[in-house]
Amino acid sequence: MTPRPSFKIPKIPEMTIRRLSVYTRCLLQLEEDGVKTVSSEELAERFNLNSAQVRKDLAYFGEFGVRGIGYYVSGLKAELQRILGLDREWQVALVGFGNLGSALFNYKGFAHQGFRISVIFDDDPQKAGRTVDGVPILPLRELAQEAKGRNLQIGIVAVPAEAAQAVADRLVAAGIKAILNFAPTRLKVPKD
Repeated sequence: MTPRPSFKIPKIPEMTIRRLSVYTRCLLQLEEDGVKTVSSEELAERFNLNSAQVRKDLAYFGEFGVRGIGYYVSGLKAELQRILGLDREWQVALVGFGNLGSALFNYKGFAHQGFRISVIFDDDPQKAGRTVDGVPILPLRELAQEAKGRNLQIGIVAVPAEAAQAVADRLVAAGIKAILNFAPTRLKVPKD
């Protein structure tokens, strides 16, 4: 029996992963504009990108383009969403429902990317206990219990800077592994 050659999966640079989300947003815009196909040059020119970098980044994940045609916008968008995990619905907790939290809740881009805000946490007694568009607002003390019961995977921090680290610590303690921080401060979280 002949041993199989080993296949090493290339390490994908972090900046490539970050650019994939930029490409996805560009493709969403092109799709909304009714564009069916786009070349790497057109994509680069329209969105101030580098066409060689676009091709190199996409090559890490397979062959998406058709020579002489370019990329099918909807197909490439769907493939990038799959790679980024945006082809499924993510249960999200929004912490803080002041001006920023309210604006984030009403931002439709989250839903388009598969992020569903399923619960809001706020310690303001005038807000806790209400619902907004069918989404309950609960006191922060209920976070750990709700995180498990609602299968929350992502937390959005929309609180003042001085409260942000404590909120992040509670999200981590509740088992939430991804945090989007909109507070004007840097958070310290575990690497995992």
